[in-house]
Amino acid sequence: MTTHRIFDWTPQAVVFDCDGTLVDSERHWQQARDTVLRDHGVVPDAEFSHRSKGLHHTECGALMADLAGRPDEAEEMTRQLLAAFRALVAGDPVPMPGAQALVTALSRVAPLAVASNCPADVVEFSLESVGLRRHFRHIVVPGAGVRPKPHPDAYAEAARRLGVECGRALAVEDSVNGLKAAGAAGLRAIGVGRRPGGEAVALADLWVDTLDDPGLLAWARSRPTAPRDEVGTARPVEPRPTVPGPRQGGQAPSGTRAVPRQQARDGSADLR
Repeated sequence: MTTHRIFDWTPQAVVFDCDGTLVDSERHWQQARDTVLRDHGVVPDAEFSHRSKGLHHTECGALMADLAGRPDEAEEMTRQLLAAFRALVAGDPVPMPGAQALVTALSRVAPLAVASNCPADVVEFSLESVGLRRHFRHIVVPGAGVRPKPHPDAYAEAARRLGVECGRALAVEDSVNGLKAAGAAGLRAIGVGRRPGGEAVALADLWVDTLDDPGLLAWARSRPTAPRDEVGTARPVEPRPTVPGPRQGGQAPSGTRAVPRQQARDGSADLR
């Protein structure tokens, strides 16, 4: 699969991850994890940072407690983690590059939602802090029958709430767990991040370094405008014909890396 999976297509709904995708908060999570672990006498290493990225906060708290040799303190360490994270976000809320422009462009095209592993109040606060909350109809987080990523529940539930089939919805994600969740739910997916591993690239229909990628923004701005509902947000419409895009193996729009999934899986694609 290559860019035709995205650029020849108009999504009927778009579901974004929050941390590291819309809000530059992954560094806050990392700092919060490091702070809590150091308070418990543990110096985290690169392996822990890799394992903890994209985890639900309760799973991360359990991982931290195991690393500290105190598995019975998982609940308390989770509480400390959330408190440290909230304090860091409050002091330095920053949107990811291109998030404002891409969300604004896609909000004209289709209804939007957020699917996150974070608590709902943390997601609400983060989005409000960077001025993005008003664009999203729904925020879906684990709980009440919704399992955390990499389970597909959050993405499937977001598509359901937006009134579209999963196959007509687009996910925008920065983590392997999130891309696994979106794929398992049946959404097409755009992955974002500057140094992706091969697994992450293989799970995405399109990979971009940042959301301000010129080809991605040009595509979003070229999509037909959807009709509005009574509160002025886009509502789902039937798919419309679009201009044919690049053929299999063709050139992606400027600034965009098109990596066929199968090539990425077998190692034959140049990820850079």
